[in-house]
Amino acid sequence: MKKILLSAFAASVCTALCAQAYKNTSLTPEERAGDLVSRLTLEEKAALTLNASPAVERLGIKQYDWWNEALHGVGRNGPATTFPMPIGMAASFDDSLLYEVFTAVSDEARVKHRIADAEDSHERYQCLTFWTPNINIFRDPRWGRGMETYGEDPYLMGQMGMAVVRGLQGPDDSPVRKLMACAKHYAVHSGPEPDRHRFDARPTRRDLHETYLPAFKDLVTKAGVEQVMTAYNSFEGQPCGASDYLIDTLLRGEWGYKGVIVSDCWAVADFYIKGRHEYVETQAEAAALAVRYGVDVECGHAYQAIPEAVRAGLLDEAELDRNLRRVLAARIRLGEIDGIDPWASLPEEIVEGPRHKALALKMAQESMVLLQNRGGILPLSPDMKIAVVGPNADDATMQWGNYNPIPKETITLLSALKARREDVVYIKGCDHITSPEPIADVLAGLDGIETVIFASGISAAYEGEQGDAGGFPGFEGGDRTSIELPQVQRNLIAALHDAGKKIILVNFSGSAMALEPECANCESILQAWYPGQMGGLAIADVLYGDYNPSGKLPLTFYRNDSQLPPFSDYAMTGRTYRFFGGEPLFAFGYGQSYTTFKVGRPRVRKGKAVVTVKNTGRRDGEEMVQLYLSRPSDTEGPIRTLRAYKRVFVPAGKKVKVEIPLTEETFEWWDEEQQSMRPLPGRYRIEVGTSSASKDLSGRRFRYKKS
Repeated sequence: MKKILLSAFAASVCTALCAQAYKNTSLTPEERAGDLVSRLTLEEKAALTLNASPAVERLGIKQYDWWNEALHGVGRNGPATTFPMPIGMAASFDDSLLYEVFTAVSDEARVKHRIADAEDSHERYQCLTFWTPNINIFRDPRWGRGMETYGEDPYLMGQMGMAVVRGLQGPDDSPVRKLMACAKHYAVHSGPEPDRHRFDARPTRRDLHETYLPAFKDLVTKAGVEQVMTAYNSFEGQPCGASDYLIDTLLRGEWGYKGVIVSDCWAVADFYIKGRHEYVETQAEAAALAVRYGVDVECGHAYQAIPEAVRAGLLDEAELDRNLRRVLAARIRLGEIDGIDPWASLPEEIVEGPRHKALALKMAQESMVLLQNRGGILPLSPDMKIAVVGPNADDATMQWGNYNPIPKETITLLSALKARREDVVYIKGCDHITSPEPIADVLAGLDGIETVIFASGISAAYEGEQGDAGGFPGFEGGDRTSIELPQVQRNLIAALHDAGKKIILVNFSGSAMALEPECANCESILQAWYPGQMGGLAIADVLYGDYNPSGKLPLTFYRNDSQLPPFSDYAMTGRTYRFFGGEPLFAFGYGQSYTTFKVGRPRVRKGKAVVTVKNTGRRDGEEMVQLYLSRPSDTEGPIRTLRAYKRVFVPAGKKVKVEIPLTEETFEWWDEEQQSMRPLPGRYRIEVGTSSASKDLSGRRFRYKKS
């Protein structure tokens, strides 16, 4: 009798689950999502495609907001560990460390979501879908948002971007996604910011596939990114969120992308708003077009017109259903709908806790790039009396960059130096671009002090996203109109030099700064970026030699504005180290150490480039061995392009052998006949060294024969 009752109970449960397949956890997320969609009204479907989605309580669907930020820490949601800006982390050339950073970020994100969920709060910045990383190529140093990216090189961008995705999303074999990352902004946007809502990008097919798209392809086809965000601009006459080529041919077609496509915020409205794309005339038409092209989630309000579009015959409801199945399957994979959280045991104390702050310090240390050290003035002697001058010496907010958390603790450069020596003299001297103090007063305050650390640069108050920064001389709409160091700082540095001071320049910026006069007026230059909450301590560690700098520039530092092509021209000719034929101030991949290295000529053996790296100095150190490829017969192609890098620790006076695999992917090159990138047989030059500058490389010819 007992067995009969149990059997009857099991049968009834099965019947109930079969009747409500969306509750059956033994089914795939896609199957469950399909059942959910079949139970929704048209109005409910439309609401669930908005970033701020209301609950559908009768089906157990909670309120949810897709909008969340984690550019360099869990952003806009209270205190969290604040790592350096991405452009600084790119200078580490350390994707393994970057993976650790974003594993820490995803841990903190899960803790914050758990706390919010327990309070039944599911607002913006509280859920599990994060709109990062930004992998638009940093093609021009004037672009204000370039600091959100990992530099000007497609290969480096792809490697770093994949590390971010893997750290955020967690193991691929986990039945529950830790978080969902987002590759943005797809595609071909790198400024100017004020034009982004109406600009029509028309790069050559070669520039598109060789420069603008490789990182997106990497994140989709290799890292399994779960979200892709469309850009504001148009591409070849169509808004990016309604592009045949970008979405149908490439993303959903050739690359086989199955994940969620989200719009940038209010980008669908750009389809019809006067003075923008004006591609269609009404909100309903815009909503229908974006849904038809597979933009699954809209950040904004245009999708409120979906029911109107369906009733007017502008949109087939089946197209909406297709998109919504992807949306709900994603939420099921996150465990959010079922209330499943494999990371529930993570303690709240990890958020901005000691381990994560130590990780922020390590990343800040690795991001520091020593550009000049004339006369070996660095590292500083511990007993040397110093002064600190400049607008960025004691600015915690500057160190956070943009899209940032607000940490409980920030160590500025001044506070870090005062912790070492209480007698450090501090004189601000000037603001970033205005308000100079009388030079006589500054010099009087520096009487008897020979060595001055000048904290120069700008901040996210001047460079950043449209509407968030700018409006000052040299800046416009978030972008820079000049890459020169602001004149008020330049004048003060020159006056200090003329007064006989030895100047150590610590420059803070999210982009390349033209520092040609400063190279003459300063003994040493350290590029510090926007280094996060532990940045001041990292800089002090470098200045005093507790940490031997190893950072490398992820973008070209040009000599002056005259070396830059027109900002709005998206052709790669003359841009970045790959196509710039002039002599930069500091080359991509460049960065000094407190020791010296000699990299031998590469040999090719058994599918590997093999080089010997010798530390010819007196200190242990790390060098970043970089491998570049060029194709001598291709006069239209890049001068050289990065295809591999490897961080190597070498003790003083020792040498190590470094092996870098050469794969088919290493020899992907533009095939003009097929109009695509593919492993292309032929003669190449393989160069290995310590920067992209010819003088820092040695190489050999190599014929690649596809196996």
